[in-house]
Amino acid sequence: MHNGKITLVGAGPGDRGLLTLRGLEALQGAEVVVYDRLVSDDILALIPAGAEKINVGKASSHHLVRQPDINRILVEKAKEGKNVVRLKGGDPFVFGRGGEELELPAEEGIPFEVVPGITSAVAAFAYAGIPVTHRDYCSSFHVITGHAREGGELSIDFDALVRLHGTLIFLMGVASLGKLMQGLLDAGMEPSMPAAVVENGTRTNQRKVIATVSTLESAASAADIHSPAIIAVGKVCALSDRFDWFDSRPLHGKRILVTRSDSSPAKLAPALQKLGADVLDLPVIRTEPLGEPLPPESLDVNWITFSSKFGVRCFFDALCRSGLDTRALHGIHIAAVGSVTAEELRRYGIIADLIPETFDGEHLAQALIDRTDPYDRILVCEAKIAKGGLMKKLGEAMRIPVRLPLYDTIPLPLRDPETVRRILLEERPLITFTSASMAESFAASLPDMDFTGFHALCIGEKTAAAALSLGFETAVPPEATIDSMAQYISAHPAY
Repeated sequence: MHNGKITLVGAGPGDRGLLTLRGLEALQGAEVVVYDRLVSDDILALIPAGAEKINVGKASSHHLVRQPDINRILVEKAKEGKNVVRLKGGDPFVFGRGGEELELPAEEGIPFEVVPGITSAVAAFAYAGIPVTHRDYCSSFHVITGHAREGGELSIDFDALVRLHGTLIFLMGVASLGKLMQGLLDAGMEPSMPAAVVENGTRTNQRKVIATVSTLESAASAADIHSPAIIAVGKVCALSDRFDWFDSRPLHGKRILVTRSDSSPAKLAPALQKLGADVLDLPVIRTEPLGEPLPPESLDVNWITFSSKFGVRCFFDALCRSGLDTRALHGIHIAAVGSVTAEELRRYGIIADLIPETFDGEHLAQALIDRTDPYDRILVCEAKIAKGGLMKKLGEAMRIPVRLPLYDTIPLPLRDPETVRRILLEERPLITFTSASMAESFAASLPDMDFTGFHALCIGEKTAAAALSLGFETAVPPEATIDSMAQYISAHPAY
């Protein structure tokens, strides 16, 4: 068997948007991913579903897997002929032991590649409003490890650092913060020199403390700063408030649990993260097409109505399975529940004849009744298990609804229900639901949880009714769209 390949990938400091395109490409082609604790959940979610994931995460003073064993795992997996990605926080060659991890593959003749990552030494401070260089303040920056070898002492020439008159950046130095600041003071640095520490840099839960060399230790302790965090010392730290764009976003620090379908790309979570929210992305349902051709009588109708974009995709798949194309829809009117569904129809060359002003099933039914005649046949495209509200209302109005189940909605258990439970109890976050089935699946994963008093933003009245029945206090945005939900939360950050 031929050896595989090892690719050392820098994942950046945490924000998924800072993963390089080359890093993403390597990750998507991985058969084995060996990763550290500093790699964010958002980036881990990009690992292919079939890839083997090996957590070798290391924390200060604790090693889940020791370094020699990590090196051996990489080589063993590559010798199995696998494409191995070693995923490391930040840049693998900036105090990341990347060089150590390539020594054994080099000895064994295993092919390898290095994909640089954005280092927290620059990125975390950029997100904290601190430029590491500024022509009016300094002309250099210097990156120093603040972490001593196990059982050893810090070996830093503080006198030389003070003479540099540049920005000093200490990585992995939180546990040694007091010693670092005292070393600079003993070497003659002004006690009033601005200093900063940034925790969880570039992530939605980023925090920062701005102080001076003489006060940073006590200020960081008062704020309960923990690893991962990095330290900066220099005049540029005084610019943090003026250049702070990250903390000034409207939803900065707001915790939101976003439920969604595992079958579609996340849209609401990224939109809220851009606004500064600390988002936990929770797939709670899976939508699967039934994969059957259309029954012969399906197209003997006056109207076809779609209540979701996934239903649109399933319909046209079923149309093709029947050996037909859009020409079979000649003379049939098309209704869509809202703008997102209508946009999906346009992808198939269909412009909806009817979109209700309010994007929900009840208003769609009424709009259809207003536009149709008694005994008109209306094909209702929906889930295998549906509430039947649209069918019932059309039938009561003397229309002839023809039900067409196209997909099945399957509840998914929460991946980590205890963590979700803890967040709910300790932080009381906002929760979002974009369908009734999502609210029901979420609640079913936490069977003993009392949701009384928890706030839920729901995409429409039907979803809100389901959440309300579970105990949530609900709100509904003006339109049943993802954009409207994000705008509502931004306009009501205290909700």
